[in-house]
Amino acid sequence: MDKRKILIQLDSDRHASVFDRVVAIDAGADELFAYGSVKPEHVQGLVHGAIFTRDAKELKNTAIFVGGSDVTAGETLMAEAVKHMLPKFGLRVSIMLDANGANTTAAAAVRAASRHLELKGAKAIVLGGTGPVGQRVARLLAGEGAEVRVGSRQQAKAMTVCTEIIKRLPNAKLEPIGTSSEAELREGLADRTLVVAAGAAGIGLLSKSLRDACPNLKVAIDLNAVPPLGIEGIGVGDKAIDQAGVICYGAIGVGGTKMKVHRAAVASLFTSNDKILDAEEIYLLAKQF
Repeated sequence: MDKRKILIQLDSDRHASVFDRVVAIDAGADELFAYGSVKPEHVQGLVHGAIFTRDAKELKNTAIFVGGSDVTAGETLMAEAVKHMLPKFGLRVSIMLDANGANTTAAAAVRAASRHLELKGAKAIVLGGTGPVGQRVARLLAGEGAEVRVGSRQQAKAMTVCTEIIKRLPNAKLEPIGTSSEAELREGLADRTLVVAAGAAGIGLLSKSLRDACPNLKVAIDLNAVPPLGIEGIGVGDKAIDQAGVICYGAIGVGGTKMKVHRAAVASLFTSNDKILDAEEIYLLAKQF
């Protein structure tokens, strides 16, 4: 008889995310051990508690979820957790990173775009591309063969993001652009067929007039749900809405797929004890929706 499915939630915030806890239960976890204010020095003991308590063949029923609002802190916790597993002896558990929902949101956004565009060779621009979600959207699009412009008000930050992605994907086609002026933004939008706005909440990134001036644009996705929205004229609940030939998605329009992907990713952790789910692995799951 299989052991109960235990998900161990490591959260860098003081209070472990209620959102992530609810999704975990809905995804099939029988028990949830949630820890807040987790720092790297705490991880070894938590991981060893997970891998030394069950027989190796039963460890698929234990898994780790790394969350929190700070994506950089989450990445550090994930790396630390992987470091303390002992795969040589079969003593490991599956682990997923979705701090601030960055991986599942990015996966859902790129999946939405793929329903309407052939991503290989697509000309994309990611506004707010230096934030945690924007970086992952750019990374996933580049991994699918798109030609991606990474936009930021500070072009140097966009360059840093491009450099980091190229370390992972040497053949990625990336271009950093500044978006601090309308002239820069207009130039960055030239010939783009896909625009994804992934900036901070409540910051407008693309006006309707400027969007309407993009004759090649086919798909526009805004991941900001807090007014003013990232792309003017796209409703937060829009889902594959045709606006003068441009297919538009708002944050909630993408959110349904994000939730399906989140639940599927958590459920998949309990199918084996050797999964490491980061952006790319989560996007593979998103392709089924």
